[in-house]
Amino acid sequence: MTAMSAQAAPKQATPKTVLVTGATGYIGGRLVPRLLEAGHTVKVLVRSPDKIAGVPWRDKVEVVQSSLDDGDALREALAGVDVLYYLVHSMAAGAGFEAKEKAMAGTAADAAAAAGVSRIVYLGGLHPQGVELSTHMRSREAVGKVFLDSPVDAIVFQAGVVIGSGSASFEMIRHLSETLPLMPAPSWVRNRIEAIAVRDVLYYLVAAAALQGPINRTFDIGCRQVLTY
Repeated sequence: MTAMSAQAAPKQATPKTVLVTGATGYIGGRLVPRLLEAGHTVKVLVRSPDKIAGVPWRDKVEVVQSSLDDGDALREALAGVDVLYYLVHSMAAGAGFEAKEKAMAGTAADAAAAAGVSRIVYLGGLHPQGVELSTHMRSREAVGKVFLDSPVDAIVFQAGVVIGSGSASFEMIRHLSETLPLMPAPSWVRNRIEAIAVRDVLYYLVAAAALQGPINRTFDIGCRQVLTY
């Protein structure tokens, strides 16, 4: 796993047909218009189309109403698709969480292979090697491995804290820093992290569609500065 340089990423060459899952989320909702700007034909798979009814790009994409649990519907949605963007992360907890995330990824990988998709692009979490990971980080690593072990070429980006206006975690921190001159902080604020700007994450995601394959590997992406949270 090595860092991928933004300056070295290739420019978009040939327009493709892509399917974006997680288009109602923070990253997915910002990725779709950039894919359209790059000349791609974009499909989005959402559970509730009403959630994207007011976005500016709604009439420029094909909307498929389904869930990632439905393998048959996913295969149908992936017909003619070159690149699948898998940007779904459940924040659920409790027994069975990791197994469900892994099973959903397996369903997506099988559907992509059956539909002849050329590449899966996944955004996971940046993490050190040889340490015990949290439940969510462990799950994200497992999902990435599912895609890397599938027959479809995969690019798995691993990012730390994503900094950008509109992100729930970023807005929370900004609000606290603006309103509280002093506050007790939990021990995890001393955790060492490598943040990345949301615009750089989007750049890498768009560029992934243009990389000449096969690739099938992880890329650690960040700012090259390790700071405390």
